[in-house]
Amino acid sequence: MNIVYEKKTNKNLDEAIDSLTEKLKENGFGVLWQLNFKDKLNEKGLDFEDNYVVLEVCNPKKAKEVLEKNIHVGYVLPCKMVVREENDQTYVGMTRPEALISLFGESDLNTMAKEVEETLKKSIEAVL
Repeated sequence: MNIVYEKKTNKNLDEAIDSLTEKLKENGFGVLWQLNFKDKLNEKGLDFEDNYVVLEVCNPKKAKEVLEKNIHVGYVLPCKMVVREENDQTYVGMTRPEALISLFGESDLNTMAKEVEETLKKSIEAVL
């Protein structure tokens, strides 16, 4: 099972981030935190050429539900999404919640993760 879901978009990095943020909001998710590895690594004197922006996103209601079922799920929350550039192309993707949650071996959690994953995929598809 592939742990990454990623699609290429014709939008530039900033357009893709703005569009993704808006679509996530429409689907009940907010961006809690954002980090561009390029900026952070360059700040530390390390050369990294391509923008690689990590967004931590959360739907509070869904997070509460899964934490109440298994508190250890907090180790893989919030959901991670990425908008990155490579060879003058922009990609939007995520770590697949269903793949991560399946590691806990609880079918009710898998069902919840599948719902979250479908919503996040829908948000990514809307950015393309």
